[in-house]
Amino acid sequence: MVFLGVVFIGVILVLCVCTALLRWNEVKYRKKGLPPGTMGWPVFGETTEFLKQGPSFMKNQRARYGSLFRSHILGCPTVVSMDPELNRYILMNEGKGLLPGYPQSMLTILGECNIASVHGPLHKDMRGAMLSLISPPIIRDQLLPKIDQFMRSHLSNWNDKIINIQEKTKEMALLSSLKQIGIESNTISEFFIPEFYKLVLGTLSLPIDLPGTNYRRAIQARKKILIILKEIIEERRASKSNQNDMLDSLLRIDESSKLNLTDQQIIDLIITLLYSGYETVSTTSMMVVKYLHDHPRVLEELRNEHLEVRKRKAPEDPIDWNDYRSMSFTRAVILETMRIATIVNGVLRKTTQDMEMKGFVIPKGWKIYVYTREINYDPFLYPEPLTFNPWRWQDKRLESQQYFLMFGGGSRQCPGKELGIVEITTFIHYFVTRYRWEEVGGDTLLKFPRVEAPNGLHLRVWNY
Repeated sequence: MVFLGVVFIGVILVLCVCTALLRWNEVKYRKKGLPPGTMGWPVFGETTEFLKQGPSFMKNQRARYGSLFRSHILGCPTVVSMDPELNRYILMNEGKGLLPGYPQSMLTILGECNIASVHGPLHKDMRGAMLSLISPPIIRDQLLPKIDQFMRSHLSNWNDKIINIQEKTKEMALLSSLKQIGIESNTISEFFIPEFYKLVLGTLSLPIDLPGTNYRRAIQARKKILIILKEIIEERRASKSNQNDMLDSLLRIDESSKLNLTDQQIIDLIITLLYSGYETVSTTSMMVVKYLHDHPRVLEELRNEHLEVRKRKAPEDPIDWNDYRSMSFTRAVILETMRIATIVNGVLRKTTQDMEMKGFVIPKGWKIYVYTREINYDPFLYPEPLTFNPWRWQDKRLESQQYFLMFGGGSRQCPGKELGIVEITTFIHYFVTRYRWEEVGGDTLLKFPRVEAPNGLHLRVWNY
């Protein structure tokens, strides 16, 4: 009885301490004019609930507090906006009290000079440098031939095998980007790839620098990647050879233009190019394969589009820019995949001054999470929004309507949008014209915080 009494008192004390901590955190962030909401625990806030529950957490909070509410996620006090009009305003008005507001974990791992975090003249310069590397003429004349050559090789020898398509598309996205940049050595890739995977995992983690955490592993991985990239830059400068790749272009920008990018800025730009393309290209490619498998009518129409292209060519002829531009249904499949799988959930901004929004005051230094996920399922924009229907994108106006925010908006719209679609299209071309496939193993798919198959997505593949 005495023991039970001690346990009961202990439980009561724990509950009292927890209640006091929660209450203290709410009082700490109670300020007149703030949107309604909850702040969770000190330091950790509601990050655990956000990462575990994802869209359900957001929907529950919106049901309780409306489309603009406060929280504490990813290490900072945050106002979440699920209002389409307000989201568009925020994305289109950077500089007017708003700056990029990505988590400290992402900034530290990707580099303080990465294009997602810089602003003002430096952002303009670095965005200009990036656009010069991936403009449509550059994609057409330089990058597409390299992508085509790489995809032919990467998708060879899959016949009569069971493959993990998640693993294959991750390798595809990263190795293709490395080839375009000018990093092709098998020895370099062998060391680079595992470190890059660690870096990616750390970007959506709490910035807790302790042994065993994803954040610590990512910091260590970044240090190793910096050493590799510095050596590559030094070797390329010493060789004086013209490789006609992105790295050459970056070094020429450094030497011959007014941008004067430092080596650190060049390295952070390379890491940004790798990171931004890797996540969206690999995941979208995997999910395209998944949705094509689940929707035979879509697969039939898409495959016919690609077979028509092959009829015009000899077996070893690469696809060119005109072929790519003719694949309108493939583009529709890619956009519908990105919409219904929601590869990107939203973007973060930070206030540089107290700002009034929808009758509330957002304090200086707070983050605003522009949560665009729900727009993808708005029945007014997308009738029967949970149905996979690529044909809806044949209405060209849909891609240009004002709430199309899958690639961001304003001056921060993803500069690599077209390059990413080119890579996915080329991958699809060689996959569907070479192979048939079926799923094996009944693998699980998760949609938040990343779209992923925790145990892989396994396919049995045979020649078409």
